[in-house]
Amino acid sequence: MNTFDAIRERRSVKYFDPTHQFTQQETNQLIELAKLAPSSFNIQHWRLVNVTDKGLRTQLRAAANNQAQVTDASLLFVVTVDIKAWEKDPARYWVNAPKEAQDILVPWIHPFYAGKEQLQRDEAMRSAGIMLQTLMLAAKGMGYDSCPMVGFDFDKVAELIHLPKDYAIAAMLAIGKGVQAAWPKPGFIPESEMVIENHF
Repeated sequence: MNTFDAIRERRSVKYFDPTHQFTQQETNQLIELAKLAPSSFNIQHWRLVNVTDKGLRTQLRAAANNQAQVTDASLLFVVTVDIKAWEKDPARYWVNAPKEAQDILVPWIHPFYAGKEQLQRDEAMRSAGIMLQTLMLAAKGMGYDSCPMVGFDFDKVAELIHLPKDYAIAAMLAIGKGVQAAWPKPGFIPESEMVIENHF
């Protein structure tokens, strides 16, 4: 499937075939593609909790208003971010870059983030959002459906997955073989409202 078709056909599907299983190769392929998403300073803030334990899935479903996709999708990722990833050996994010790029960019990371708590969180969440879309389009390109989710008790999910200090949850993402079509697109705001030329 080409990229334009994947973008047009990707929908948030709520009902999945609970008997379908991903092969390890398919799971690996999705993660390999997700890794290619851009992130601020290439920090790759995202940490994917791949929930394979059925008991934990059941508990997460209860924390997500009993939404069926939590247990029925082939894959369920709790997408978390390491807000402090910027200060954890930042040179490792540029290890394969030319030395001239390393010499410029690595020293910028600390002054860019230090003391700016809101920026640290914002950048981590932006990076997670880009990675989520990459993962959803990759799944669509492989012939699968997905459903990004924020309709859950964040505190309870954090407790269930033992979320580390200085991490945050961005979303959950269900991926699998859809068995019921999504609703028609509910509507779009006019482009005149969406696109502002030069200034408001």
